[in-house]
Amino acid sequence: MPTQRIPVLIVGGGPVGLALAIELGIAGIGCLVVEHREGLISLPRTTGLSVRSMEFNRRWRVAEKVKRVGWPSTHPNDFVYCTSMIGHELARVQVPPYEGRTLHYTPEPPCGCASIFYEPILLERARSLSTVDIRYLHSLVAFTQDDERVIATVADQETGQIKTIAAQYLVGCDGADSSVAQQLGTTFEGIGVVSKSINVYFRSPELARIHTKGWARFYRFTDSRGSWGELLPIDGKELFRLSVFNEDKIGDVGAYVQRLAGTEVVYELVSLTKWERRECVANRYRVGRVFLAGDAAHQNSPTGGLGLHTGLADAVDLGWKLTATLNGWGGIALLDAYETERKPVAVTNVRLSTDEFNTLAALPADPEIDQNSPAGEAARQTWRDAFVRTPRSGGYIFSENVRLGYAYESSPIIISDGSVPPVDNGEFVPTARPGGRAPHAWMAPGCSTLDLFGTGFVLFRFGSRPHDVGELVRVAAARKVPFRVVDLVDDRIKALYDCQLVLVRPDGHVAWRSDEPPAVPHLLVNQVSGHS
Repeated sequence: MPTQRIPVLIVGGGPVGLALAIELGIAGIGCLVVEHREGLISLPRTTGLSVRSMEFNRRWRVAEKVKRVGWPSTHPNDFVYCTSMIGHELARVQVPPYEGRTLHYTPEPPCGCASIFYEPILLERARSLSTVDIRYLHSLVAFTQDDERVIATVADQETGQIKTIAAQYLVGCDGADSSVAQQLGTTFEGIGVVSKSINVYFRSPELARIHTKGWARFYRFTDSRGSWGELLPIDGKELFRLSVFNEDKIGDVGAYVQRLAGTEVVYELVSLTKWERRECVANRYRVGRVFLAGDAAHQNSPTGGLGLHTGLADAVDLGWKLTATLNGWGGIALLDAYETERKPVAVTNVRLSTDEFNTLAALPADPEIDQNSPAGEAARQTWRDAFVRTPRSGGYIFSENVRLGYAYESSPIIISDGSVPPVDNGEFVPTARPGGRAPHAWMAPGCSTLDLFGTGFVLFRFGSRPHDVGELVRVAAARKVPFRVVDLVDDRIKALYDCQLVLVRPDGHVAWRSDEPPAVPHLLVNQVSGHS
């Protein structure tokens, strides 16, 4: 059989692989996605999308579809801590419904959309792009690479046929225990297994009717035996997923459900799975023409919701760099910067996720905590006192400084202006410091500054008497770097960006800013496009 030639081979058709395919497809880059499963997932591995993830969905023009599925927009998003669903409420962190909610720093608030609803939307978008080819029941067998290409052998699981794929680049988005990572000989940094856990995915219309806590996004349980699990409603109707924190042997499913409910309840078991919470980050994100992204590169406890959030950002970061390289305007330093930028973010996120899980699991228990007695009330007060002292035990777990405030400080394709990051006092402060996410501001009804990013570099030029940047534009054109100037006279946006000239990359991160045009324009263009 003849060899198929493709610019990018993506191994793994989960949300990160599909996100990368969408990024490449929108740019007109050909890619083939191979996925060993026969179709979409049937279990809700993830249950929500962060602000940054929703901004990416807006970028891909699927945000409105995402908002219409999954968690009802009129349901509250509270965090409820209790002894059981009909037992004592220990604490409640109130979070308003998504409907009508606005945040000053983003056009897209977070959204409760489980992966079983989210992946079909990504798949539909990827398949709408003419340069994207997606094949289920195809698994990677092996690959080799040289200076020119990657040669991969892929097995068609239905026919048994072995196919040869010649790609300019290969990206492993094939999750934990990635075959791509294994074939690269990747080692992982971090403590490894944090705990062994069990997920119980079940259907129970009755549970929604009998419990006394109202709708919430998370119910977290501490009873006489300790802090032991959390329940996530999936559809706001009848689907639930229970995660048992520290359990390596599957016990009586009925006992798990009765323990969380506080009484016997009718339910239908959909799935029962054992899994490992991990804290690990790949030692390398790139070997030659082969890259790792998503869970293939980093794995963390889902507590705090940073897993998919980190993986989707990997896809956007790598996507524009592959596009630039394949289109001929990206320099040799561009793809090298992928690991430099993304690995430190992953290291931070996996450690924070472990810390949050350990904090949650360590909330104090007492044999009397679920009893209607003075001793029980004293135990509950002890729990509440500990909860108040716990830094990250409520709300959205981490401040938006974790999800939005990271910056690619040490990247070779970012030009620092010497400014210092805002003090993290728990409240997110948008900033246009080089390396960080360019701030959102409404330019017109329904039109955000973020809507300008994606296909090339954008130079914001502020003021009623703007600087002459003609030479910079000419240099970019000579390099074939996609580049456009956007003039803004809005003082509010100017104050947010805090400089006369701000250059934003295709992924929406600031590459450079100054109050004066660059003294040597070609050096600026060379560095931000990877030619330094």
